[in-house]
Amino acid sequence: MSRYILIKPLISEKAEGLSEKRNQFTFVVDKKANKVEIGKAVEKMYSVNVLSVNTAVIPGKKKTRFTKAGVAKGMKPSYKKAIITVADGETIDFYGEA
Repeated sequence: MSRYILIKPLISEKAEGLSEKRNQFTFVVDKKANKVEIGKAVEKMYSVNVLSVNTAVIPGKKKTRFTKAGVAKGMKPSYKKAIITVADGETIDFYGEA
């Protein structure tokens, strides 16, 4: 069940800064999942103690491409982002470094 709630870790400069300074990790999660389900899924998958879960729904963005055939317009989909705070001294290793 947890693999359906957690879609993928979100790796960006801002997310890396949060993980280094505040012990917070960012994930793209299922839009229908609530904070309790997200916290339990992270605890089960990564064997860490979750202190808090903050969520945000990121709206989709309009995108335009200029091609030989003309202008192609479309939308990038919206997604739900979860910022997980874990207990001090614990960490989640996304890169598999031992």
